[in-house]
Amino acid sequence: MTHVDQQRVLRTAIPGPKSAEMHQRKAAAVSAGVGVGLPVYVERAGGGILVDVDGNQLIDFGSGIAVTSVGNAAPRVVERVQQQVADFTHTCFMVTPYEEYLEVCEALADLTPGTHEKRSALFNSGAEAVENAVKIARSFTGRDAVIAFDHAYHGRTNLTMALTAKNMPYKHRFGPFAGEVYRAPMSYPFRWPGGPADCAKESFEAFTSMVHAQVGEDNTAAVLLEPIQGEGGFIVPAPGFVKQVADWCAEHGILFIADEVQTGFCRTGDWFASEHEDVVPDLITTAKGMAGGLPLAGVTGRADVMDSIHAGGLGGTYGGNPVACASALGAIETMKEEDLCGRAREIEAIFLPRLRALADRFPQIGDIRGRGAMLAIELVNGAGDITPNAALTAAVNRACHAEGLVTLTCGTYGNVFRFLPPLVAGDELLTEGLDIFEAAFAKAAG
Repeated sequence: MTHVDQQRVLRTAIPGPKSAEMHQRKAAAVSAGVGVGLPVYVERAGGGILVDVDGNQLIDFGSGIAVTSVGNAAPRVVERVQQQVADFTHTCFMVTPYEEYLEVCEALADLTPGTHEKRSALFNSGAEAVENAVKIARSFTGRDAVIAFDHAYHGRTNLTMALTAKNMPYKHRFGPFAGEVYRAPMSYPFRWPGGPADCAKESFEAFTSMVHAQVGEDNTAAVLLEPIQGEGGFIVPAPGFVKQVADWCAEHGILFIADEVQTGFCRTGDWFASEHEDVVPDLITTAKGMAGGLPLAGVTGRADVMDSIHAGGLGGTYGGNPVACASALGAIETMKEEDLCGRAREIEAIFLPRLRALADRFPQIGDIRGRGAMLAIELVNGAGDITPNAALTAAVNRACHAEGLVTLTCGTYGNVFRFLPPLVAGDELLTEGLDIFEAAFAKAAG
Protein backbone atom coordinates (compact mmCIF):
# COMPACT_ATOMS: atom_id res chain seq x y z
CA MET A 1 0.00 0.00 0.00
CA THR A 2 1.29 3.45 -0.95
CA HIS A 3 1.35 5.82 1.99
CA VAL A 4 -0.50 9.06 1.36
CA ASP A 5 0.45 12.11 3.42
CA GLN A 6 -2.63 13.42 5.16
CA GLN A 7 -2.37 16.99 3.96
CA ARG A 8 -3.91 19.12 1.24
CA VAL A 9 -1.52 20.10 -1.56
CA LEU A 10 -2.48 22.18 -4.60
CA ARG A 11 0.13 22.06 -7.37
CA THR A 12 -2.16 23.18 -10.21
CA ALA A 13 -5.58 24.65 -10.73
CA ILE A 14 -8.42 22.21 -10.01
CA PRO A 15 -8.78 20.38 -12.31
CA GLY A 16 -5.19 20.32 -13.55
CA PRO A 17 -3.92 19.84 -17.10
CA LYS A 18 -3.54 16.06 -16.92
CA SER A 19 -7.05 15.70 -15.53
CA ALA A 20 -8.36 17.99 -18.27
CA GLU A 21 -6.67 15.80 -20.89
CA MET A 22 -8.21 12.67 -19.37
CA HIS A 23 -11.60 14.34 -19.31
CA GLN A 24 -11.34 14.83 -23.06
CA ARG A 25 -10.64 11.10 -23.35
CA LYS A 26 -13.73 10.47 -21.20
CA ALA A 27 -15.87 12.49 -23.61
CA ALA A 28 -14.58 10.39 -26.51
CA ALA A 29 -14.95 6.99 -24.83
CA VAL A 30 -17.59 7.12 -22.07
CA SER A 31 -21.32 7.68 -22.48
CA ALA A 32 -22.37 11.25 -21.81
CA GLY A 33 -25.03 9.73 -19.56
CA VAL A 34 -22.33 8.98 -16.97
CA GLY A 35 -21.88 12.32 -15.25
CA VAL A 36 -18.92 13.50 -13.18
CA GLY A 37 -19.21 15.84 -10.22
CA LEU A 38 -15.58 16.93 -10.14
CA PRO A 39 -13.43 16.04 -13.22
CA VAL A 40 -10.28 15.35 -11.22
CA TYR A 41 -8.77 11.98 -12.06
CA VAL A 42 -7.51 10.12 -9.01
CA GLU A 43 -4.22 8.25 -9.02
CA ARG A 44 -3.85 7.27 -5.36
CA ALA A 45 -5.85 7.70 -2.18
CA GLY A 46 -5.64 6.93 1.52
CA GLY A 47 -7.26 8.08 4.74
CA GLY A 48 -8.99 11.36 4.00
CA ILE A 49 -6.88 12.37 0.97
CA LEU A 50 -7.30 11.83 -2.78
CA VAL A 51 -4.21 12.31 -4.96
CA ASP A 52 -4.91 13.25 -8.58
CA VAL A 53 -2.84 12.71 -11.73
CA ASP A 54 -1.49 16.28 -11.48
CA GLY A 55 -0.10 15.65 -8.00
CA ASN A 56 -2.79 17.63 -6.18
CA GLN A 57 -3.89 16.22 -2.82
CA LEU A 58 -7.55 16.87 -2.13
CA ILE A 59 -9.43 16.56 1.14
CA ASP A 60 -12.24 14.03 0.81
CA PHE A 61 -15.61 14.99 2.31
CA GLY A 62 -17.53 12.49 0.17
CA SER A 63 -16.01 9.00 0.67
CA GLY A 64 -17.16 8.00 -2.81
CA ILE A 65 -20.74 8.59 -1.56
CA ALA A 66 -20.31 6.95 1.86
CA VAL A 67 -18.35 3.95 0.54
CA THR A 68 -14.77 4.41 1.76
CA SER A 69 -15.74 4.84 5.40
CA VAL A 70 -12.58 2.99 6.47
CA GLY A 71 -10.55 5.15 4.08
CA ASN A 72 -9.08 4.23 0.75
CA ALA A 73 -6.55 1.39 0.71
CA ALA A 74 -7.17 0.59 4.39
CA PRO A 75 -4.37 -1.78 5.50
CA ARG A 76 -6.62 -4.65 6.65
CA VAL A 77 -8.64 -4.39 3.44
CA VAL A 78 -5.53 -4.38 1.25
CA GLU A 79 -4.02 -7.37 3.04
CA ARG A 80 -7.15 -9.50 2.77
CA VAL A 81 -7.84 -8.54 -0.85
CA GLN A 82 -4.28 -9.26 -1.94
CA GLN A 83 -4.40 -12.68 -0.33
CA GLN A 84 -7.77 -13.48 -1.86
CA VAL A 85 -6.76 -12.38 -5.35
CA ALA A 86 -3.76 -14.69 -5.09
CA ASP A 87 -5.96 -17.59 -3.94
CA PHE A 88 -8.83 -17.25 -6.46
CA THR A 89 -10.99 -14.45 -7.87
CA HIS A 90 -14.25 -16.22 -8.72
CA THR A 91 -16.05 -19.52 -8.77
CA CYS A 92 -19.68 -18.30 -8.46
CA PHE A 93 -21.06 -19.14 -5.03
CA MET A 94 -24.03 -20.90 -6.65
CA VAL A 95 -21.67 -23.31 -8.45
CA THR A 96 -18.89 -24.04 -5.96
CA PRO A 97 -19.17 -22.02 -2.72
CA TYR A 98 -16.44 -20.66 -0.45
CA GLU A 99 -15.95 -19.64 3.16
CA GLU A 100 -15.59 -15.89 2.63
CA TYR A 101 -19.27 -15.61 1.67
CA LEU A 102 -20.23 -17.49 4.85
CA GLU A 103 -18.08 -15.23 6.99
CA VAL A 104 -19.73 -12.08 5.65
CA CYS A 105 -23.21 -13.51 6.26
CA GLU A 106 -22.19 -14.53 9.78
CA ALA A 107 -20.93 -10.99 10.41
CA LEU A 108 -24.20 -9.52 9.10
CA ALA A 109 -26.19 -11.77 11.43
CA ASP A 110 -24.07 -10.61 14.34
CA LEU A 111 -24.00 -6.89 13.55
CA THR A 112 -27.50 -6.07 12.27
CA PRO A 113 -30.22 -5.11 14.77
CA GLY A 114 -32.02 -7.83 16.73
CA THR A 115 -31.01 -11.06 18.41
CA HIS A 116 -33.36 -13.26 16.36
CA GLU A 117 -32.11 -15.94 13.99
CA LYS A 118 -31.12 -14.37 10.67
CA ARG A 119 -30.08 -15.30 7.16
CA SER A 120 -28.42 -13.23 4.42
CA ALA A 121 -27.94 -13.25 0.67
CA LEU A 122 -25.19 -11.27 -1.04
CA PHE A 123 -25.37 -9.17 -4.20
CA ASN A 124 -23.38 -6.48 -6.03
CA SER A 125 -25.06 -3.13 -5.38
CA GLY A 126 -27.51 -1.35 -3.14
CA ALA A 127 -30.12 -1.36 -5.91
CA GLU A 128 -29.77 -5.13 -6.28
CA ALA A 129 -30.18 -5.56 -2.53
CA VAL A 130 -33.34 -3.45 -2.46
CA GLU A 131 -34.79 -5.22 -5.48
CA ASN A 132 -34.19 -8.61 -3.89
CA ALA A 133 -35.63 -7.48 -0.55
CA VAL A 134 -38.85 -6.57 -2.36
CA LYS A 135 -38.87 -9.93 -4.16
CA ILE A 136 -38.46 -11.71 -0.84
CA ALA A 137 -41.20 -9.67 0.85
CA ARG A 138 -43.66 -10.30 -1.96
CA SER A 139 -42.96 -14.02 -2.00
CA PHE A 140 -43.17 -14.40 1.78
CA THR A 141 -46.38 -12.39 2.27
CA GLY A 142 -48.14 -13.36 -0.96
CA ARG A 143 -48.95 -9.68 -1.41
CA ASP A 144 -47.92 -7.26 -4.16
CA ALA A 145 -47.93 -3.65 -2.95
CA VAL A 146 -44.83 -1.87 -1.68
CA ILE A 147 -44.90 1.49 0.08
CA ALA A 148 -42.01 3.93 -0.40
CA PHE A 149 -41.72 7.57 0.67
CA ASP A 150 -41.36 11.04 -0.76
CA HIS A 151 -37.70 11.99 -1.28
CA ALA A 152 -36.65 8.33 -1.28
CA TYR A 153 -33.71 7.03 -3.28
CA HIS A 154 -33.35 3.28 -3.72
CA GLY A 155 -31.45 2.74 -6.99
CA ARG A 156 -31.44 2.80 -10.78
CA THR A 157 -32.89 -0.57 -11.85
CA ASN A 158 -36.45 -0.55 -13.14
CA LEU A 159 -38.02 -1.52 -9.82
CA THR A 160 -35.75 0.71 -7.74
CA MET A 161 -36.39 3.65 -10.07
CA ALA A 162 -40.07 3.13 -9.34
CA LEU A 163 -39.26 3.20 -5.63
CA THR A 164 -37.11 6.33 -6.03
CA ALA A 165 -38.96 9.63 -5.75
CA LYS A 166 -36.76 11.98 -7.78
CA ASN A 167 -37.31 12.32 -11.52
CA MET A 168 -34.15 14.10 -12.70
CA PRO A 169 -31.69 12.58 -13.26
CA TYR A 170 -32.78 9.14 -12.06
CA LYS A 171 -36.12 8.46 -13.76
CA HIS A 172 -36.48 10.99 -16.57
CA ARG A 173 -37.61 9.27 -19.80
CA PHE A 174 -36.72 5.80 -18.48
CA GLY A 175 -40.27 4.53 -17.88
CA PRO A 176 -42.61 2.76 -17.75
CA PHE A 177 -41.72 1.58 -14.27
CA ALA A 178 -42.59 -1.46 -12.19
CA GLY A 179 -46.10 -1.46 -10.80
CA GLU A 180 -47.67 -1.81 -7.35
CA VAL A 181 -45.39 0.83 -5.87
CA TYR A 182 -47.11 3.51 -3.78
CA ARG A 183 -45.66 6.66 -2.24
CA ALA A 184 -46.37 8.05 1.20
CA PRO A 185 -45.49 11.48 2.64
CA MET A 186 -42.09 11.51 4.35
CA SER A 187 -41.67 12.67 7.91
CA TYR A 188 -39.66 15.79 7.04
CA PRO A 189 -39.59 18.11 10.06
CA PHE A 190 -38.09 21.14 8.31
CA ARG A 191 -40.74 21.19 5.58
CA TRP A 192 -43.70 19.58 7.36
CA PRO A 193 -46.75 21.86 6.84
CA GLY A 194 -47.82 21.55 10.47
CA GLY A 195 -44.33 22.33 11.78
CA PRO A 196 -41.63 20.15 13.31
CA ALA A 197 -43.32 19.73 16.70
CA ASP A 198 -46.30 17.87 15.22
CA CYS A 199 -44.40 16.19 12.39
CA ALA A 200 -44.06 12.71 13.93
CA LYS A 201 -47.74 12.41 14.81
CA GLU A 202 -49.11 13.99 11.65
CA SER A 203 -46.76 12.27 9.21
CA PHE A 204 -47.54 8.87 10.72
CA GLU A 205 -51.26 9.58 10.44
CA ALA A 206 -50.81 10.67 6.83
CA PHE A 207 -48.86 7.48 6.09
CA THR A 208 -51.41 5.09 7.61
CA SER A 209 -54.33 6.97 6.07
CA MET A 210 -52.77 6.78 2.60
CA VAL A 211 -52.07 3.05 2.85
CA HIS A 212 -55.54 2.29 4.19
CA ALA A 213 -57.38 4.36 1.58
CA GLN A 214 -55.28 3.80 -1.53
CA VAL A 215 -53.71 0.36 -1.08
CA GLY A 216 -55.19 -1.65 1.77
CA GLU A 217 -53.14 -3.14 4.57
CA ASP A 218 -53.92 -6.71 3.45
CA ASN A 219 -52.51 -5.95 -0.01
CA THR A 220 -49.24 -4.51 1.28
CA ALA A 221 -46.16 -6.72 1.24
CA ALA A 222 -43.62 -4.26 2.60
CA VAL A 223 -42.85 -0.74 3.68
CA LEU A 224 -39.42 0.43 2.53
CA LEU A 225 -37.77 3.24 4.46
CA GLU A 226 -34.31 4.79 4.78
CA PRO A 227 -33.88 5.51 8.53
CA ILE A 228 -32.11 8.67 7.38
CA GLN A 229 -32.78 9.44 3.74
CA GLY A 230 -29.70 9.73 1.56
CA GLU A 231 -29.88 11.24 -1.90
CA GLY A 232 -33.27 12.76 -1.04
CA GLY A 233 -31.59 15.24 1.28
CA PHE A 234 -30.26 13.53 4.45
CA ILE A 235 -33.73 13.88 5.89
CA VAL A 236 -33.91 12.66 9.48
CA PRO A 237 -37.49 11.58 10.28
CA ALA A 238 -39.11 13.13 13.32
CA PRO A 239 -38.24 11.20 16.50
CA GLY A 240 -40.52 8.20 16.93
CA PHE A 241 -41.71 8.05 13.30
CA VAL A 242 -39.55 5.09 12.23
CA LYS A 243 -40.54 3.12 15.32
CA GLN A 244 -44.24 3.82 14.76
CA VAL A 245 -44.02 2.65 11.15
CA ALA A 246 -42.17 -0.54 12.13
CA ASP A 247 -44.70 -1.34 14.87
CA TRP A 248 -47.62 -0.67 12.51
CA CYS A 249 -46.08 -3.04 9.95
CA ALA A 250 -45.82 -5.79 12.56
CA GLU A 251 -49.45 -5.26 13.54
CA HIS A 252 -50.61 -5.77 9.94
CA GLY A 253 -48.32 -8.61 8.86
CA ILE A 254 -46.35 -6.26 6.61
CA LEU A 255 -42.56 -6.57 6.36
CA PHE A 256 -40.58 -3.51 7.41
CA ILE A 257 -37.51 -3.11 5.16
CA ALA A 258 -34.81 -0.71 6.34
CA ASP A 259 -32.70 0.53 3.45
CA GLU A 260 -29.38 1.08 5.23
CA VAL A 261 -27.26 1.17 2.09
CA GLN A 262 -25.97 4.65 2.94
CA THR A 263 -26.58 4.74 6.71
CA GLY A 264 -25.09 1.36 7.59
CA PHE A 265 -21.70 0.34 8.94
CA CYS A 266 -20.89 3.02 11.52
CA ARG A 267 -21.76 6.03 9.34
CA THR A 268 -24.36 7.49 11.73
CA GLY A 269 -22.55 6.65 14.97
CA ASP A 270 -24.20 3.24 15.35
CA TRP A 271 -23.54 0.14 13.28
CA PHE A 272 -26.97 0.77 11.75
CA ALA A 273 -29.21 3.84 11.92
CA SER A 274 -32.22 1.68 12.89
CA GLU A 275 -30.59 1.13 16.28
CA HIS A 276 -31.02 4.78 17.21
CA GLU A 277 -34.74 4.21 17.82
CA ASP A 278 -34.46 0.55 18.84
CA VAL A 279 -36.04 -0.56 15.57
CA VAL A 280 -35.45 -4.16 14.46
CA PRO A 281 -36.28 -4.42 10.75
CA ASP A 282 -37.67 -7.62 9.25
CA LEU A 283 -35.24 -7.10 6.34
CA ILE A 284 -32.26 -4.78 6.08
CA THR A 285 -30.34 -3.87 2.92
CA THR A 286 -26.65 -3.03 2.97
CA ALA A 287 -23.91 -2.01 0.52
CA LYS A 288 -21.71 1.11 0.21
CA GLY A 289 -19.58 1.25 3.39
CA MET A 290 -19.65 -2.50 3.98
CA ALA A 291 -16.75 -3.56 1.76
CA GLY A 292 -14.12 -0.84 1.85
CA GLY A 293 -14.68 0.23 -1.75
CA LEU A 294 -15.41 -3.06 -3.50
CA PRO A 295 -18.88 -3.83 -4.89
CA LEU A 296 -20.81 -5.90 -2.36
CA ALA A 297 -24.37 -5.72 -1.05
CA GLY A 298 -26.57 -7.78 1.18
CA VAL A 299 -30.10 -8.53 2.29
CA THR A 300 -30.29 -9.72 5.89
CA GLY A 301 -33.50 -10.71 7.60
CA ARG A 302 -35.56 -13.00 9.73
CA ALA A 303 -34.64 -16.62 9.10
CA ASP A 304 -38.24 -17.63 8.39
CA VAL A 305 -38.57 -14.90 5.77
CA MET A 306 -35.21 -15.46 4.09
CA ASP A 307 -35.59 -19.26 4.07
CA SER A 308 -39.05 -19.08 2.51
CA ILE A 309 -37.60 -18.52 -0.96
CA HIS A 310 -37.24 -21.55 -3.24
CA ALA A 311 -33.71 -22.76 -3.98
CA GLY A 312 -32.31 -20.81 -6.91
CA GLY A 313 -34.70 -17.91 -6.37
CA LEU A 314 -31.92 -15.65 -5.11
CA GLY A 315 -28.46 -15.22 -6.56
CA GLY A 316 -26.43 -13.82 -9.41
CA THR A 317 -23.14 -14.62 -11.08
CA TYR A 318 -21.04 -12.12 -9.13
CA GLY A 319 -23.11 -11.89 -5.95
CA GLY A 320 -20.82 -12.28 -2.95
CA ASN A 321 -17.66 -12.30 -5.05
CA PRO A 322 -14.81 -13.72 -2.94
CA VAL A 323 -12.54 -10.67 -3.38
CA ALA A 324 -15.37 -8.32 -2.38
CA CYS A 325 -16.15 -10.56 0.60
CA ALA A 326 -12.51 -10.49 1.68
CA SER A 327 -12.57 -6.71 1.42
CA ALA A 328 -15.70 -6.56 3.56
CA LEU A 329 -14.11 -8.73 6.24
CA GLY A 330 -11.11 -6.39 6.32
CA ALA A 331 -13.38 -3.35 6.49
CA ILE A 332 -15.52 -4.79 9.31
CA GLU A 333 -12.36 -5.71 11.24
CA THR A 334 -11.17 -2.11 10.81
CA MET A 335 -14.50 -0.74 12.04
CA LYS A 336 -14.32 -2.87 15.15
CA GLU A 337 -10.63 -2.41 15.95
CA GLU A 338 -10.71 1.36 15.43
CA ASP A 339 -14.20 1.89 16.94
CA LEU A 340 -15.44 3.77 13.91
CA CYS A 341 -18.91 4.10 15.43
CA GLY A 342 -17.31 6.16 18.17
CA ARG A 343 -15.26 8.03 15.59
CA ALA A 344 -18.42 8.95 13.66
CA ARG A 345 -19.80 10.52 16.83
CA GLU A 346 -16.53 12.43 17.29
CA ILE A 347 -16.82 13.74 13.73
CA GLU A 348 -20.34 14.94 14.51
CA ALA A 349 -18.96 16.81 17.52
CA ILE A 350 -16.37 18.51 15.29
CA PHE A 351 -18.80 19.48 12.54
CA LEU A 352 -21.98 20.55 14.31
CA PRO A 353 -20.61 23.54 16.29
CA ARG A 354 -18.97 24.89 13.13
CA LEU A 355 -22.13 24.46 11.06
CA ARG A 356 -24.29 26.05 13.75
CA ALA A 357 -21.95 29.03 14.02
CA LEU A 358 -22.12 29.45 10.23
CA ALA A 359 -25.92 29.27 10.35
CA ASP A 360 -25.93 32.07 12.92
CA ARG A 361 -24.13 34.26 10.36
CA PHE A 362 -26.05 33.23 7.26
CA PRO A 363 -29.85 32.93 7.19
CA GLN A 364 -29.55 30.95 3.94
CA ILE A 365 -28.81 27.89 6.10
CA GLY A 366 -32.35 26.83 6.87
CA ASP A 367 -31.67 23.51 8.55
CA ILE A 368 -28.77 21.51 9.97
CA ARG A 369 -29.41 17.79 10.30
CA GLY A 370 -28.00 14.31 10.28
CA ARG A 371 -26.23 12.05 12.72
CA GLY A 372 -22.67 10.90 13.19
CA ALA A 373 -20.61 11.46 10.05
CA MET A 374 -23.74 11.78 7.88
CA LEU A 375 -24.52 15.47 8.19
CA ALA A 376 -26.10 18.10 5.96
CA ILE A 377 -27.28 21.68 5.71
CA GLU A 378 -30.31 22.72 3.67
CA LEU A 379 -29.93 26.02 1.86
CA VAL A 380 -32.86 28.39 1.37
CA ASN A 381 -33.39 31.95 0.16
CA GLY A 382 -33.13 33.49 3.62
CA ALA A 383 -34.88 34.38 6.84
CA GLY A 384 -38.57 33.55 6.61
CA ASP A 385 -38.23 32.25 3.05
CA ILE A 386 -37.54 28.51 2.89
CA THR A 387 -37.66 28.35 -0.90
CA PRO A 388 -34.91 25.88 -1.89
CA ASN A 389 -31.71 27.65 -2.97
CA ALA A 390 -30.08 25.27 -5.43
CA ALA A 391 -28.02 28.03 -7.04
CA LEU A 392 -26.20 28.87 -3.81
CA THR A 393 -25.68 25.18 -3.09
CA ALA A 394 -24.02 24.67 -6.47
CA ALA A 395 -21.90 27.81 -6.08
CA VAL A 396 -20.56 26.70 -2.70
CA ASN A 397 -19.83 23.26 -4.13
CA ARG A 398 -17.83 24.74 -7.03
CA ALA A 399 -15.89 27.00 -4.69
CA CYS A 400 -14.97 24.05 -2.44
CA HIS A 401 -13.81 22.02 -5.43
CA ALA A 402 -11.58 24.85 -6.63
CA GLU A 403 -9.82 24.86 -3.26
CA GLY A 404 -9.19 21.12 -3.22
CA LEU A 405 -12.11 19.98 -1.06
CA VAL A 406 -14.19 17.16 -2.55
CA THR A 407 -17.80 17.84 -1.58
CA LEU A 408 -21.23 16.54 -2.52
CA THR A 409 -24.71 17.97 -2.79
CA CYS A 410 -28.06 16.16 -2.76
CA GLY A 411 -31.76 16.67 -2.15
CA THR A 412 -34.94 16.52 -4.16
CA TYR A 413 -34.56 20.25 -4.86
CA GLY A 414 -30.75 20.21 -5.25
CA ASN A 415 -30.33 22.49 -2.24
CA VAL A 416 -28.71 20.23 0.35
CA PHE A 417 -24.98 20.21 1.05
CA ARG A 418 -23.91 16.89 2.55
CA PHE A 419 -20.85 15.87 4.53
CA LEU A 420 -19.61 12.26 4.33
CA PRO A 421 -15.93 12.24 5.32
CA PRO A 422 -14.06 8.96 5.74
CA LEU A 423 -14.40 7.90 9.35
CA VAL A 424 -10.61 7.56 9.59
CA ALA A 425 -9.88 11.16 8.54
CA GLY A 426 -7.92 13.01 11.22
CA ASP A 427 -9.13 16.03 13.19
CA GLU A 428 -6.67 18.44 11.53
CA LEU A 429 -7.80 17.44 8.07
CA LEU A 430 -11.48 17.76 8.99
CA THR A 431 -10.87 21.17 10.54
CA GLU A 432 -9.01 22.38 7.45
CA GLY A 433 -11.84 21.10 5.26
CA LEU A 434 -14.35 23.00 7.37
CA ASP A 435 -12.22 26.14 7.10
CA ILE A 436 -12.33 25.82 3.29
CA PHE A 437 -16.06 25.18 3.35
CA GLU A 438 -16.77 28.20 5.56
CA ALA A 439 -14.69 30.51 3.35
CA ALA A 440 -16.37 29.14 0.22
CA PHE A 441 -19.79 29.63 1.77
CA ALA A 442 -19.07 33.18 2.89
CA LYS A 443 -17.80 34.07 -0.59
CA ALA A 444 -20.74 32.50 -2.42
CA ALA A 445 -23.38 33.84 -0.02
CA GLY A 446 -21.98 37.35 -0.27
